[in-house]
Amino acid sequence: MLSLSSSPHVGQRHYLVPNVPTIRKTHFQRRTICRDNLSELITTHPKLSQSAERYLLSGLAPFEAILFDIDGTLCDSDPLHYYAFREMLQELGYNEGVPITEEFFIQKIAGKHNEELSRLLFPDWDLQKGLKFMDEKEAMFRRLAAEQLEPVNGLKRLCKWIDDCGLKRGAVTNAPRSNAELLLSVLGLSDYFQTVVVANDCDRAKPFPDPYLKGLQGLKASPNHTLVFEDSVPGITAAVAAGMRVLGITTRNPEHLLLEAGATFLIKDYNDPKLWAELEALQRETAERTISS
Repeated sequence: MLSLSSSPHVGQRHYLVPNVPTIRKTHFQRRTICRDNLSELITTHPKLSQSAERYLLSGLAPFEAILFDIDGTLCDSDPLHYYAFREMLQELGYNEGVPITEEFFIQKIAGKHNEELSRLLFPDWDLQKGLKFMDEKEAMFRRLAAEQLEPVNGLKRLCKWIDDCGLKRGAVTNAPRSNAELLLSVLGLSDYFQTVVVANDCDRAKPFPDPYLKGLQGLKASPNHTLVFEDSVPGITAAVAAGMRVLGITTRNPEHLLLEAGATFLIKDYNDPKLWAELEALQRETAERTISS
């Protein structure tokens, strides 16, 4: 049975899933930057007086909205998906009964839509039979997630910052609605997002841009002033194709694959100092444009 145990590091807990690395925690910057204090910070904070052209998110101002993936981005759920797939596929006799590896999960499964996975994993099966297996796997995942899901480090602080700054926010996922609703509920975010796009809301799922375009439409936001957080290659590919900049979260997937897919830059979690340096600079640029207009 999959379970949690205490880490040797105080306050950290990790999933006991074979061959899945734990996430290194980083220190969180304490200062909140939002529209209410930007004018002061422009003149008093030395880092914010540097040229806007020196940071990677330059040009997004005026900053309007943020879109999040859910699995692996809001929460480190991939170990639970991996465990469910590994156990159920082995029970089925898949791969001659040899358990799938984490590498197989990352390369063939992570971030993909269930219909696509049904065809990929079971090319000789009737589609409905494959989808039935996927439904059973998702039910197992939800049982695990209800007890063991945890947010990506720093998520609560980032959500508060977004709220304080008055930014629009949405969630866009390839997961079925039942999964999305459970995960958001466990994370305490059921009422946080102004739009939630799930797998069946579009004819084409990620890596096509359709889900992110629908998310933008729901927020009435411009892709030129919206930032996306994603953890998978299909998700980054979709967001880039929708015309947005993407920050890749390195919860599980290989960094070089996320960069090759088009991520602007990578962060370990929402405590990463790189993230906050960029957001501070972006908010400064937004304030400068507001003052000059």
